[in-house]
Amino acid sequence: MIYGVESMYAFEIERFVREDLGEDDDSTGIVPEVPASARIVCKEDGVLAGVEEACEVFGYFHAIAEKRRADGQKARAGDIVLEIRGAAPDVLRAERLALNFLGRMSGIATLTAKCVAQVPGGVRVAATRKTTPGFRKFEKKAVKLGGGDAHRYDLSSAVMIKDNHIAVMGIDGAITAAKKAASFTKKVEIEVESVGDAVLAAELGADIIMFDNMKPNAIAKGVKKVKGINAGIIIEASGGITVDNIGEYGRTGVDVISLGALTRDARWLDFSLDMKVIK
Repeated sequence: MIYGVESMYAFEIERFVREDLGEDDDSTGIVPEVPASARIVCKEDGVLAGVEEACEVFGYFHAIAEKRRADGQKARAGDIVLEIRGAAPDVLRAERLALNFLGRMSGIATLTAKCVAQVPGGVRVAATRKTTPGFRKFEKKAVKLGGGDAHRYDLSSAVMIKDNHIAVMGIDGAITAAKKAASFTKKVEIEVESVGDAVLAAELGADIIMFDNMKPNAIAKGVKKVKGINAGIIIEASGGITVDNIGEYGRTGVDVISLGALTRDARWLDFSLDMKVIK
């Protein structure tokens, strides 16, 4: 697909553009209005994300971006991701923002794919709300492109009862209040730190039980007890889980593993843009 003047996300991209250009762009303002071509090259192996967003950035500046690789595809070092044509100043204005989208989102997608590869089939690897303010939708999208699950996008996505809710209301009070307040379309999830609390939550009718900061052997015991009460309850593990130990948690019998590491620990994937004047 070729991207040009009209941008699907022009309004949303504009706030990032304004941040990057500043008040008086002399950096690209000195560049003559000559036609140019450019290539964005992936400099290391990984899973691509942010290709669509990069195209939209170039389109915002009236440059034409043509995809050579797509979001969600694996890329190897040296692969050409995008080919761009436009006025030299416009390509330069779009360069850093486009590369930032690609680097950040591809890093998240790549780490997510590594985690997904280490757990048994059927176990979902999910993100958390530990995201960059203003950039959550793109980070969550990158998780999905890496084969993961976005989990909640915001507080309205589900009723999440956490440790501080329990400290104020108790497990019984919190679940009872949640079931009264929440729409029938919303699931009620509760975070527990012991097998006993998980059993109580299951008996009180929680839809999802999250084992938080518990060791794999304790979670495995909890899974058996909870499923014995209600096999339909979704069981999630979270807290202290990384790419190095996720496989162990994946073998406990849980349905979902959520980890802030997908966004917190993801290293940016490296891309470069090389440009030349069209003669």
